[in-house]
Amino acid sequence: MVMENPPSSAGKIIQAQKGYKAFIPNPLPPTISWNDPLVHALSRADFLLGKLAREGNKLPNPHLLIRPFIIREAVLSSKIEGTQATIGEILAHNAGIKVLQDPDDLQEVQNYIIALEYALTRLQTLPLSQRLIKEIHAHLMAGVRGTHATPGEFRRSQNWIGPPGCTINTAKFVPPPPEHLMDCLGELEKFLHVRKFPPLIHAALCHYQFEAIHPFLDGNGRVGRLLIILLLIEQNILPSPLLYLSAFFEATREEYYKQLTRISTHNTWNEWFTYFLNGVALQAEDALSRAERINELLNLWKLQVATSRTHLDVEVVDHFAINPFLTTKKIASELNIAYSTAQRSLQKLEASKIIQQVNDAKRGKVYCATQILAILEEPAKIHADFES
Repeated sequence: MVMENPPSSAGKIIQAQKGYKAFIPNPLPPTISWNDPLVHALSRADFLLGKLAREGNKLPNPHLLIRPFIIREAVLSSKIEGTQATIGEILAHNAGIKVLQDPDDLQEVQNYIIALEYALTRLQTLPLSQRLIKEIHAHLMAGVRGTHATPGEFRRSQNWIGPPGCTINTAKFVPPPPEHLMDCLGELEKFLHVRKFPPLIHAALCHYQFEAIHPFLDGNGRVGRLLIILLLIEQNILPSPLLYLSAFFEATREEYYKQLTRISTHNTWNEWFTYFLNGVALQAEDALSRAERINELLNLWKLQVATSRTHLDVEVVDHFAINPFLTTKKIASELNIAYSTAQRSLQKLEASKIIQQVNDAKRGKVYCATQILAILEEPAKIHADFES
């Protein structure tokens, strides 16, 4: 950790009561130096985010198409924190299929999905606040490896950031001591409701500040990333959670941590804004491309099966938008039809090469719309300048 005060408006280094040095971020906002590269980056990100929002409003059933993207974000955000579960494993697990993944990893990803969906519902009656942030954390950390970290409670002891085995004196970053924590959070809560800045700049500021405060013993990164999408939805920039930055942060992980650290040490706000806005632009394009390609596949398959006497096959195809993995039992249950009826429908789709069996069982067959899974599992396309 840098032992001298940063030459910046980001904050200051203090000596805590117990003798170690820690960083106290200054209240937001800093002085922003608008220049041509920053204005250009903001304009591009705004344009692409607006395009994504418009397309999202046009989707015939946006809730269905959003669901696998929520899962994708949950997997990638949790991966940054060390989980190994893949998108395919979580989708299969959610379809009731047994997978050979660490149950703790599966639960951590599931908790992220639960926390996001809880927060979206809660935002309808409660603004973003310390209270809502604690509630999100409680859902995120319930019953997983971080339960020692007092789910839903701000920390009462010092934490620090650094390589495994480091001490508070050798850590890369030491956030505010507990006696300063609530003052810092109070200032952040005030700024959450400020509407004087472009929403994307506001979200970038809030994300940095939350990570600098690091108010929980565990789960700070995931809560901080959830904060971004919730701010954009709260300000009606997006109609629903269509944009996810975890894929960008995961693909550029070293740069992500470097950018956050350099704000605290070198006042590089513009570099952080440009990095953040580039991520928004790239991920807006990425989400739009994936959603459009999935929608095209679904429409093509619906046309293929529309000649059948019943509408059942079309309804089954619609389920691929929620989860490309399916079993006869699950389709029968969700559509409230006989097992034999569901079986006949899946056999038709398999014969049409829309789905294929992905296990070797004669009973308990597992099917997958592999073309949709491939779209969801594609790595994010990141410009060379940002590859770590």
